[in-house]
Amino acid sequence: MMKRMLSVFVLCVPMMVQAQYKSLVWSPDNGDGTYTNPVINADYSDPDVCVGASGEDYYMTASSFQCVPGLPILHSKDLVNWEIINYALGNLYEGDCKLLEHFSKPQHGAGVWAPSIRYHDGWYYIYWGDPDFGVYMVKTQDPAGKWEAPVCIIKGTGYIDTTPLWDDDGKCYLVNGWANSRSKFASVLTVREMSPDGLKPIGDPVIVFDGNGTANRTCEGPKFYKRDGWYWIMCPAGGVPEGFQLAMRSKSPFGPYEHKIVLAQGKTNINGPHQGGWVHTKYGEDWFLHFQDKEAYGRVVHLNPVDWSTGWPIMGKKGEPVTTYKKPKSSSNVIVNPVESDEFNTPTLGKQWAWHANYDEKFGTATAFGTYRIYNYKLSEGWINFWEVPNMLLQKTPADEFTVTTKLRMTSKADGQMGGLIMMGLDYQALVVKRVGKTFQLVVTTCQQADKGKAPEETLIATLKPTAEDKIDYHPGIHEDIYLRLQVTLPDAEKLKNNQQGFDGRPQVRFSYSLDGKKFTDCGEAYKMRQGKWIGAKFGFVSVETDPKCDRGWIDVDWIRVTHS
Repeated sequence: MMKRMLSVFVLCVPMMVQAQYKSLVWSPDNGDGTYTNPVINADYSDPDVCVGASGEDYYMTASSFQCVPGLPILHSKDLVNWEIINYALGNLYEGDCKLLEHFSKPQHGAGVWAPSIRYHDGWYYIYWGDPDFGVYMVKTQDPAGKWEAPVCIIKGTGYIDTTPLWDDDGKCYLVNGWANSRSKFASVLTVREMSPDGLKPIGDPVIVFDGNGTANRTCEGPKFYKRDGWYWIMCPAGGVPEGFQLAMRSKSPFGPYEHKIVLAQGKTNINGPHQGGWVHTKYGEDWFLHFQDKEAYGRVVHLNPVDWSTGWPIMGKKGEPVTTYKKPKSSSNVIVNPVESDEFNTPTLGKQWAWHANYDEKFGTATAFGTYRIYNYKLSEGWINFWEVPNMLLQKTPADEFTVTTKLRMTSKADGQMGGLIMMGLDYQALVVKRVGKTFQLVVTTCQQADKGKAPEETLIATLKPTAEDKIDYHPGIHEDIYLRLQVTLPDAEKLKNNQQGFDGRPQVRFSYSLDGKKFTDCGEAYKMRQGKWIGAKFGFVSVETDPKCDRGWIDVDWIRVTHS
């Protein structure tokens, strides 16, 4: 009853004041006019940023690959405090039945690669390359509102990392990189002229930079700008964990470009400062948002100052990334972070969540009861592991160390139905409640190399009597109310802290459970967390079954809370 009363209050609060979410596990704002990197300690790979129409608002997007909804939209007033406000994409790609069906199953590592976001002539644009289908664009006049349906402006394979540039004379140009996995060449950047509306190419591509056979191999992720009469392309090179950031300039969009390294790891422990976006603020300051590859955690977002006094954008502190620095000038002093915990008290799903493939309403939906229901996905005949499951409801890891606790009810109509808490990646581990006969088994399922088709191992933790049974139904269900928990810790925090070669070491995940929410019992051995395909590991919920003919079971998730480990 109290939870329902609270939910009514929460729904009414926005009418009075907009609540701000502050993370319990990572907030970069130090509260004294400084910040500590990363400004987002979560996997927002290939971030790009633009200044909004007001000059006081900044909008960021990032790669979302096969996850749905896609193209997250984050908002900030000061480039340090960020919140998730929207997504530019729903399912991939609505309006094209063939592609809609293609992405109805997890296409790990495919989909939306390295988008760019720009504000031009009253519109916000996002361009990205889908390496299997071509270059796409979406636009809107309100980043927090409805985005128009995506348009494929160049069909083909291999196109990635696309950025438009509208010139002073109204002409439009597009720069892109190339995916070796599709085109069988890489480490080159090409520029072509587009129609003034940016909707179709009107010129042939020109190779403007070639990193092959040099230290600038793997040049990719280009961002296109114009400043003081110079055309600028900023891009990473040299590889992801060990690479660096280049800036190149020319008096023509088609080159030739001279180039210089403007940000590198140097003597810091921030490895491979990689691709991102430059912004010039209304206060006359220049900043660069980029990612750092932290392996299992994914690619987290850093903010570095930019110094143009030499005529080149030297980033960080004399070309090395900063850890703590003074905040950008801003009219705002609000501390806010991307949301993690969820009480599931509203009729819409929280913006921190994403599915592993195109959403189908049979995956699950909000309820009027202060819970979120996730139906069992029917595994394919001969299934091997959870790599094929599209209805996993997951979110990004928010810090190096944290604890996740959830309360849920498993409802089962038939043997083999299961659901619970998972940490998903190329390897995964889950703690699930599984029906066996008239009882439930609490099982830890661990899979090494899930992407390679390896079978999981199961460890029986406990056999549980149902907490409730249906008396009247065509197919009576049995129910289990339970609290599940996972804790993420670093194996040797001091070693990681003092490591001068970059991020090293895999965090550990340990599961536990409770029947009363007070006393928790550890489950099995600790598991070493591992990233997914081009994404960091994600945690959340799995709900599956093995019988193709039975009525679906489900889990009703009451809440999930993220706290310190």
